[in-house]
Parts: sequence; C-alpha cells; structure tokens
Amino acid sequence: MASPSRTAPPEPSRTASVAMLLAAVCLVAMNMRPAITGLGPLLDQIGADTGMSVSALGLLAAVPLVAWALFSPLAHDLSRRFGQPRVLLWSLLVLLVGTLVRSIPGPVASLWIGTAIIGIGIAIINVLMPAVVKREFSGHVPAVTAAYTALLAGLGAVSSGVVVPISHIELGGDPAGWRFALLVTGAALLPFAIVAWWWAHRGAARAHDRSSAPRGRTGIWRDPIAWLVAAYMGLQASMFYMFVTWLAPLSMSIGRSEVVAGIDVMVYQLFSLAGCLLLPLALRGGLERWAPALIPSLAIVGVAGLMIAPDGVLVWGSLIGLTGGATLAMSLTLMAQRARDHDTSAALSGMSQSVGYVIAALGPVAFGALHSLTGGWTASLALVLAVLAALTVVGVFAGRDRYVLERR
Repeated sequence: MASPSRTAPPEPSRTASVAMLLAAVCLVAMNMRPAITGLGPLLDQIGADTGMSVSALGLLAAVPLVAWALFSPLAHDLSRRFGQPRVLLWSLLVLLVGTLVRSIPGPVASLWIGTAIIGIGIAIINVLMPAVVKREFSGHVPAVTAAYTALLAGLGAVSSGVVVPISHIELGGDPAGWRFALLVTGAALLPFAIVAWWWAHRGAARAHDRSSAPRGRTGIWRDPIAWLVAAYMGLQASMFYMFVTWLAPLSMSIGRSEVVAGIDVMVYQLFSLAGCLLLPLALRGGLERWAPALIPSLAIVGVAGLMIAPDGVLVWGSLIGLTGGATLAMSLTLMAQRARDHDTSAALSGMSQSVGYVIAALGPVAFGALHSLTGGWTASLALVLAVLAALTVVGVFAGRDRYVLERR
C-alpha cells in the first residue's frame, strides 16, 4: 500500500493575507507615536528630577526629530538590500530597545541615549509605511493611509493623556515616576506589533524580501515636486511637534493642573485622529487639488484664538489638532500619490522625511527658546502662525497632480 504523500500546508488566501497585513500595519501604527507623545506632559517632572533647563528639555523633545532627519535616508537602501518586511521588523525591535534604555533608572545619559534610539527605530518605520501602503493597498491609498495615521494619532493621544496619572501610581509607597510612565506608554503594545508583523510576513510575503524595482533613483534629490512634498512634510510636522511638546506647559501657565494639561494634549491629538479620518472626504472631486492648502486654515484660527483668549485652550487645541492630523495624513498620501510605484514612493518618503524632520526639529527648540526669552507665549505662537502661512503656500503647489522623476 502506497504511503500517503506529504503535502505542503496551504498558502493563505489573498483575502486572508491582506487582512493579516492590514492588521499588522494597524498594530505598527499604534506604536509609532506613544514613545514620543508621552514626553511633553512629563517635561515638568523630568526637569524637576534631573535639573534640566527649559532649553535642554526643548532639545530633548527635538532628539527624535533629529534622528528622523539623519536616518530616514537610510531606509530606502536598507529596504532594497534586506527587504521592507525584514527592515521594518528590526526597526520595531530597535524601538523596543530604545524604550527600555530610556526607562533605566540612573544617569540622565540613558534618557538621551534611549530617546535617540527610539528616534532611529521610528525613522525607518516612518519612511517604509507609505511604501508598504503603496505596494499592498495601491487601490486604496488615501483610505488605508487615513486609517493608520488615525491609529498613530489616537494612540499618541492616549499616551499623552494617561502618562501623568501613570507616573503618580504608587509602587511600594512611592509614585511610579516619569521613567515608569514612559516605559508603560511606550512599550505596552510593541510586542503585539512585533509578533503581528512577523506573522503576516512569515511565508507568503517572502517574495517581497528583495526589491526587483529598477535602480538608479538618486534623481529624487533634484526633483522639485519631491522638494515640495518634503517642505509640506516638514512644516506640518514642525507645527504638530511644537504643540505636542509645549501645549501642556502652556496650559499649566494659565492655571490648569498637570493632569488636566496632559488631558489637553490628549484632546489635541484625538482631534488629530479625527483629522486623519476626515481627510479622505477632502480628497474627492475638485477639493483634492486644493486640500493641502485649505487644511491649515483651521489651525490658523486656533492659534489666533490661543493668542487672544488662551482660556479656551480646549477649543483652540481641537482646531489645531484637526489640522495636525489632516496635514500628516496629507503628507503621507502625497508620498504615495506623487510616485508611480512603491520603490519610488520609498525613495520619496525617505528624502521628504529626511528634509522634513530637519525643519521639524527646529520647531520645538525655537518655540521653547522664544518662550524663555520673552517669558510669555505670544512670540512662540506667532512663530506657529508663520509656519502655517508657509504651509498654505507650499500646499498650493504640492496639490497639483504631478509625479516625481517623470519627464516634464
């Protein structure tokens, strides 16, 4: 009697594979901001514990943005050599290591080193996600981009809202402290994202491990459309991180408690989530061409409101948050839409995020420096208005339906 033949396990269906990948993308998105956004509400605690000045705290908040600027250009070459799935998995592991290092009790150096490692991990993830969406969900780029940026913003908001209460939890009779709070908010969901990403790519996606796209795309750095996308990315990120870093101290300066100020930052980011989800509605019909230029108008109203009537911080922060989320989703959508294939999208994403985060890193530092120099918030908020005006102008040109690296 012939022995039964051995058969290979069935490959997962395309629908199941897409569903698994979408779930993995969502879990990765949920871990892209909590390690960063939890920092702002804890600045007063960190300063009191370490003796760091306001200017030094502003520099600390800028460390991830500097890392994004420096390491974003490496993502494209790494993904060509080792494959997007593998590079993204290792980046998640780097993010986990950085979160652990930052939370080690002891010298202040671990805070700076851990924050830098966190920035390196997120830098690569930031670049590769638009390319993953372009490749795997090419027919639904705005919708999938809106979904993952909404999760990114939403979990970032939760981190800002809960990090202060977590720091006050008593462990052994003493408050848990800011290090423990940053550990919990930054690392709680990371193992799930790591496992989900590995699981989604364990077999069926191995074909993507090495890019077969043509080489020689260095012309991205000379392309004017790429520079428009980079400028849009940098200006919106600068505005967003100025408020993620300094909205809590601003709220506390008008008499709100540390916990309430953290909630203000959470509400700001929850409206960012709403902005991400609402973006696809703005990309329909004739609005698509002008959406990048029109979205900043909400934040202009919000910043002006903060200058005139700061007690309405929740209302004004909500308007600024809507712009922050929508412009982030718009930036990531442009990285996919202005490229003809996923390889070009990865190149455009790396270039625009590298340039963009150089611009963005200056934001929290300049905002804090102006506050230190003047003792108030008016000059700092005027800086934000200038950034929003520039974003509007860039949006007029970035909204044109053109592609990078094409003969024009």
